[in-house]
Amino acid sequence: MGKRVAAFGEVMMRLQAPGYDLLSQASTLGYSFSGTGVNVISALARFGHDGYLVTRLPDNPLGDAAAANLRKLGIAQRLVVRGGSSIGMYFLENGFGARPSRVTYTNRLESSFNTAPEDAYDFDGIAEQLDAVHFCGITLAMNDMTRSHMLRFAEAMKARGGLVAFDCNYRPSLWGEDGYGRAKPYYEQMLKLADIVMLNEKDALHILGMPARRTTREEQLEELVPEVASRYGISAAAGTHRSVNGDNTHGLRGYLYKDGSFRYSDTLTFAVYDRIGAGDAYASGILHGELSGFEPERTVRYAAAAAMLAHTTAGDTPMASEREIVRAMTQTSGDVER
Repeated sequence: MGKRVAAFGEVMMRLQAPGYDLLSQASTLGYSFSGTGVNVISALARFGHDGYLVTRLPDNPLGDAAAANLRKLGIAQRLVVRGGSSIGMYFLENGFGARPSRVTYTNRLESSFNTAPEDAYDFDGIAEQLDAVHFCGITLAMNDMTRSHMLRFAEAMKARGGLVAFDCNYRPSLWGEDGYGRAKPYYEQMLKLADIVMLNEKDALHILGMPARRTTREEQLEELVPEVASRYGISAAAGTHRSVNGDNTHGLRGYLYKDGSFRYSDTLTFAVYDRIGAGDAYASGILHGELSGFEPERTVRYAAAAAMLAHTTAGDTPMASEREIVRAMTQTSGDVER
């Protein structure tokens, strides 16, 4: 039976240059709506949960277009509030070969979500309607009022026995100079409230400033993640390691730390059509497994397969069904499905 799950986050407008064009080359842009919360909750709704987004959209045709996109993705509307006049936007240039993809944000801090007043949301009333809520470090980077909203919402969920998930999702461009130092106290506040956390050894090293005695990524992961979980009372921690191969394929291996031990997925190797949003697909797989009572080994394999499939579709938002993910866990792609 599905759970009642919400995400707290901004709806972003994605403006994408066609093909592999740079913005300086393109004369047209395609647009869509996304955001970490949109991506995670739409996937969970597709997996059979009741998915809600707690956000603020502009009260104009732009907000109407964003709301229509949420409905199309199966996200319930009743926790969305309207106000303000702006939406955050980002421009995407697809990378190729040695040139990485590039995201350029604009108009972010003036958006309806990031200018929501203190009384915009009834977090106590919202929390009573939910089993779990997902938060993201990107939202944490915005401003003091948005951080206050996050903290109040998380506290309201904990007070009612709900589950709190937090994805570290550190973005250097959003935190600015001395970003790690600025971010640390806010991350610590959220980690103390979180039950499930998406992070890896880099988050422990750089955001939390934890020392590592060991040197390889895998060794540091196994050294630091148990310490993070113990320090902040986290019941499950998950994340991925990615490698980019010489033939432009990517390799991805997922981990889940729970009950004092690590579980790993196989390293999946695949071609990439659109990378943006794959981390959200992985997070949605972890949350689905935890909410559904999967064995940890199945949860991490499910999440890795969800992330792999997210690389194969255009746009940020994961589109794979549970059936497609289960098939990807056991089969390799090949012939046309008939």
